[in-house]
Amino acid sequence: MLRQFTRVYWHGVPNYATLNDWERALRPTTVYAIHQRVVQLAVQRGVTMGKKLRSDSTVTETNIHYPTDSGLLEDSVRVLGRMLSAGRELVGQVPGVSKSVFVNHTRSVKRLAREIARGTRKAKKAEIAPKTQRWYKKLLRVTCETLTHAQTVVPVLKKYGDLAGQALADSLTHYIPLVQRVIDQADRRVVRHESVPASDKLVSLFEPHTAIIRRGKAAPRETEFGHKVWLDEVEGGIVSDYRILRGNPPDQVQFPDSLRHHKKTFHHPPEVASADRGIHSPENEQAAQKAGVSKICMPQPGHKSPERIEYEHQKWFRLEQRFRAGIEGRISVLKRARHLDRCLDKGEAGFEKWIGWGCIVNNLVLIAQAIIAPRRRRPAASK
Repeated sequence: MLRQFTRVYWHGVPNYATLNDWERALRPTTVYAIHQRVVQLAVQRGVTMGKKLRSDSTVTETNIHYPTDSGLLEDSVRVLGRMLSAGRELVGQVPGVSKSVFVNHTRSVKRLAREIARGTRKAKKAEIAPKTQRWYKKLLRVTCETLTHAQTVVPVLKKYGDLAGQALADSLTHYIPLVQRVIDQADRRVVRHESVPASDKLVSLFEPHTAIIRRGKAAPRETEFGHKVWLDEVEGGIVSDYRILRGNPPDQVQFPDSLRHHKKTFHHPPEVASADRGIHSPENEQAAQKAGVSKICMPQPGHKSPERIEYEHQKWFRLEQRFRAGIEGRISVLKRARHLDRCLDKGEAGFEKWIGWGCIVNNLVLIAQAIIAPRRRRPAASK
């Protein structure tokens, strides 16, 4: 049945590994271009005309464990130690190079990290017991020693290793600066008791592009690790645009870009532009008026003048606020059904493609529903 549906019939098809390699060969810009083509198909099919626009942001997490200083130090020693063990097998006995540089300290750092976790679990928040701090210092010393060994082994692998040794040296070169950042931030936070800005923190060795997002939500979602994603949706449920934001920028500065992209995509401004109170600003309202939006629906936070209260109590304003609330449901569908709650792809490019594919699937499902909707037969009414 699936072969008939996809029109493959009796022909051979590539296996999963081949399809996966093809997908990885695509760039994020290509996936974005496919998404824009799907939006054009939605317009051609009459699913949407781009008359209404609603915008909001959400956070998609990267596939990492909760970052702690001890956990990151343990990951550093584990990754470098694994590569050092592989390097010992590749180069063997090298004159002038001691065997001690290939030692793997993973077992000892696991024990130290476990003791630190027990000590911090019993201590109060933002307090580190003297015994726990001694364990931290020992963990830092072991990590620094492993880092020094990795820096010593890199030229040895390049000189005496074959192609596999060259590849291993490149991997060590990639991880060494990341481990240096982990050591620096752990030393500043734990030993010197300094406050490290969120923009300077590294929360994962494997997904170093991950940002720390705080949006004022209640526990346990007050801090999220991933990227903020900006979504633009038009009537019909079509996601007309998505953007991966760097760091944790305010939502207010994103709205003018949404207006420009909408006009570029649909060749006219939206009749209605709606957003929540976090996006309201005089500049955004002026930008919407200048773009030609006839109905601007953004509630003003804080104290309101009598004129503003009267403006927001108009019937059309309240109706468009109901339309705006629909994007919360769309975000929920994207996270639950399209798996945009957590990115399982690797790397920054993989994250962008993951978001793009989720939006493409959402739009294709809505287009298919619009195509088959007239063909559905309603049950006959009972007499």
